[in-house]
Amino acid sequence: MQEKIARMCVIDDIRSVVDMVTTKIPWGEHGIEIVGSATNGEEGLALIEALKPDLILTDVRMPKMDGLEMTRRSLALSPGSKVVILSAYADFEYAQKALQFGAVDYVRKPFAIADLIKVVLKAKEQWLGEQAEREKVGKLAAAVKESLPALRQQYLSLLIHHPTDIADARQWWGFLELTPLAPPLAVMVVQIDQLAERYGSSGLRELELARFALQNIVEETLAARAKAVVFREAFNRYVCLVDTGNLGAPLLEIADNCCANIASYTKFTISVGIGEESVDWRGLPRSYQQALRALSYHFYTGGGGAFRYSPADERGTDAWIYSAESEQEFLFAFRSGNLAKCRAWLDAAFVEMGAAKTLPAPSDAEHLFRGLALRMHRIMLEKFPRSALAAFERLADATNDAARSMEMSDYRAWLNGLCEEGCGLMERERTSESQRIIFRSMDYIKANLHLDLTLELCAREVNLSWGYYSNLFKKATGTTFQHYVTQQKIERAKALLLADYQVQEIADQLGYEHRRYFSEVFKKQTGLTPTEFKESFLGKPPSH
Repeated sequence: MQEKIARMCVIDDIRSVVDMVTTKIPWGEHGIEIVGSATNGEEGLALIEALKPDLILTDVRMPKMDGLEMTRRSLALSPGSKVVILSAYADFEYAQKALQFGAVDYVRKPFAIADLIKVVLKAKEQWLGEQAEREKVGKLAAAVKESLPALRQQYLSLLIHHPTDIADARQWWGFLELTPLAPPLAVMVVQIDQLAERYGSSGLRELELARFALQNIVEETLAARAKAVVFREAFNRYVCLVDTGNLGAPLLEIADNCCANIASYTKFTISVGIGEESVDWRGLPRSYQQALRALSYHFYTGGGGAFRYSPADERGTDAWIYSAESEQEFLFAFRSGNLAKCRAWLDAAFVEMGAAKTLPAPSDAEHLFRGLALRMHRIMLEKFPRSALAAFERLADATNDAARSMEMSDYRAWLNGLCEEGCGLMERERTSESQRIIFRSMDYIKANLHLDLTLELCAREVNLSWGYYSNLFKKATGTTFQHYVTQQKIERAKALLLADYQVQEIADQLGYEHRRYFSEVFKKQTGLTPTEFKESFLGKPPSH
């Protein structure tokens, strides 16, 4: 790295000394540039004030203003400058005083050029060291300033999760350059409604700009009525710390204004939860938890509203929505596949919930809905094999995505969907019972091709008369029982031929007593003898 050039002024009332120092010494070779000179203290001070040099070489005795006074005033004007005193032997006491005022060294007159260069370079080294330290401090200050937003975010997040005292709050509040607040304080939690579900496909830049704009609108709305600090807590959520000591309107009204302004100026809506006032900083975590609990009631509205915490929210709700006996009526209708009755019951339950004087805690309602879905799933498992329930189970699992925020309307649609899927499966099961019997029989045939598979044997296997079974088989498959059996045996025979089994072995495995009879059946079905089929498939020329 190239060494920095130090700028130096030379001040002495003897012109020949000034000329000698400025012109006879190759300062450029030492990384020093002469930027000005003067022959008295007043001129020297004006020069220093104008140029703010890095190094000052000055005589101690000069007209109009001596070097001592000039040194004192120069360092006040340019604190980073390094002063070297030129002093005659008789003025040594002046030189010592100049050192007390802040000069870094002195050179006695008359001086050798080498000695002067040595002292000036020593002063330059001090200047370079201080410059490096200042740059280091400057970079550190810049880094702190750059990281202030992240530091604010971290501190404010700690503030709403862990109690803190007023002394700690004041110290950090000043360091982080936050808007001054004082208790009483309340926490507001602002959530962007269904951000991931509705706008998750938008680009990251678009979402970030939207969230920035939303935060600005909330901050401006609050600033008109209250002193507050707003910070982002999560992907879709902000926290507002509000000084409630001198509000311009009730806090719930201000929150409603936030909702209205967001809806007016953007394509988004927000929900707001408000905690109780805290008389000191230590109460903020409690107010935050209350705000979250209040915010959860957007479950009933679908968003776009503000909710204030009430101690009544902590009490349970007695005998709400429906009784255990009523639930059993629903489950009986579901077990019977009665979709109309299931829908009517759900409609009544959700209407009753919406009309309740005291709304249940959203978490209680969610537990109830999920429990009902689990009992529906159990009924399905009792009635059907697991393999038949793929669609029902996919729908049942659709609410398990942690990133998805479910509201009451979502649960209503979800439960209705489960009813439709479950009752529909039961209806299809009733109409395809005959097909199910035949499909089971077809599986039996495929697994027992080594037997003498007669119509009577297979009918007896499914507990049907052979005549009814024969008609049912043709209706379900579009072919006769005998043709199906023969077709399955031929397909199995083809696979065994390609696996290099002997014709006699294949005949034995497929229940044919004689090889010749098997070959005749095979040729009748395929147009080729077993050997011809194998050679044709493998691309071998026919043997003669």
